[in-house]
Amino acid sequence: RSRARIWFFSLFLLSFFNLPVFAQLPDFTEMVKTNGGAVVNISTTQKAPPAGAENGAEMPAFPEGTMPPELEELFRRFNEQQQGQGGGGGYTPKEARSLGSGFIISSDGYVLTNYHVVKDADEIVVKLSDRRELNARLIGSDARTDVAVLKIEAHDLPVVTIGAPDKLQVGEWVLAIGSPFGFEQSVTAG
Repeated sequence: RSRARIWFFSLFLLSFFNLPVFAQLPDFTEMVKTNGGAVVNISTTQKAPPAGAENGAEMPAFPEGTMPPELEELFRRFNEQQQGQGGGGGYTPKEARSLGSGFIISSDGYVLTNYHVVKDADEIVVKLSDRRELNARLIGSDARTDVAVLKIEAHDLPVVTIGAPDKLQVGEWVLAIGSPFGFEQSVTAG
């Protein structure tokens, strides 16, 4: 009986969602072909000091007698390494990295991306769809709206077509083309 109900319900769903309905879904292939070349991958590097090194903070002290001497020695050595003592002085900065997407908004190299991708970056590299990698400089940003504008030195670049959000209505299809996490390209529609 249970299988018969499942089979009947499946048949109902198939008849309800028949093929002509699916045939009416939009085809985004031309839009992706037209705009995909203007989508870029953005990677950043930020020199970051070891935790606590920038303000001289030390590891927290434990109450005396609560830690075995071996662990105390381990933590003491670790703290010395982090402080750069006995090893030539100073500390070696670590790097923090970030990846994100952006898109070219003018053929002379202006790129729009998210602020959180480039925030506090020491180096910004833009990878184009033709696999060229170009250094970029931050032109402006707005943390509140999470938007940043970059500039790369290149000319005759493909430019993305930006829609008119004031004409967009609830329930209309939208398309997002990106290059997140180092992927070459991804497309999401909804």
